[in-house]
Amino acid sequence: MAKRSMRSKSRDSYAEQNVHPLFPGRPGWTPHDPDGQFRDRKYVKNIRAMSPAQQQFMDAVDNQSVVLALGPAGTGKTYLAIAKAVEALEAGKVSRIVLSRPAVEAGESLGFLPGDLQEKLAPYLRPLYDALTERLGTKRLKQMLADGIIEIAPVAYMRGRTLSECFVVIDEAQNCTYTQIKMLLTRLGWRSTMVLTGDPDQTDLLPGISGLADIANRLENVPDIPVVRLAEGDIVRHPLVAAMLTVL
Repeated sequence: MAKRSMRSKSRDSYAEQNVHPLFPGRPGWTPHDPDGQFRDRKYVKNIRAMSPAQQQFMDAVDNQSVVLALGPAGTGKTYLAIAKAVEALEAGKVSRIVLSRPAVEAGESLGFLPGDLQEKLAPYLRPLYDALTERLGTKRLKQMLADGIIEIAPVAYMRGRTLSECFVVIDEAQNCTYTQIKMLLTRLGWRSTMVLTGDPDQTDLLPGISGLADIANRLENVPDIPVVRLAEGDIVRHPLVAAMLTVL
């Protein structure tokens, strides 16, 4: 009996010496992590430009009230805009973030979606939620949405509003008509920043209906409204994305 007990203790001692923690830098961590202390930490890594055009975009957001960013998929337009919005909010430069995106399907109809307004819009706004979650964490994002500090609204609900002390991001602007973009631009209030992002070559509207390219060409003549044009060389996704876009 004594020998069996000694063998058991020996096995336990061997196991303790040879089992290494999955997260050695997190003392006391458990797989359940009930309080979310480590699993839901705020994303604190500072963003930096990966190309001169991205740096131009970030500098323009810092120095101007209205900025247009046009470029192909994967150039970081949406992510950089939302990261700058979170940065401005945390620095106290604005009191709210307002994100808007047209509810336009990419070539196929999903039919009538169940649920309330937020549930119906969730599939269209998913890219915005993803970027916000990475910058803020799930728990903090939910609290800010509940408190109204961050608002995500469809383009159709923006008419008649004046957005003061806000950081406004209009994403996928290539799926807006000329009239819609004009309406969105004129929502700008005092102490606010507005960023429009989109790719004129990837509109899901019928030919000739998207107003982004026309708006950008007109606003390039306005001195205080920079229009930043990103290209295939600014793509930060998989290298094959840039290769495909050169031939598609």
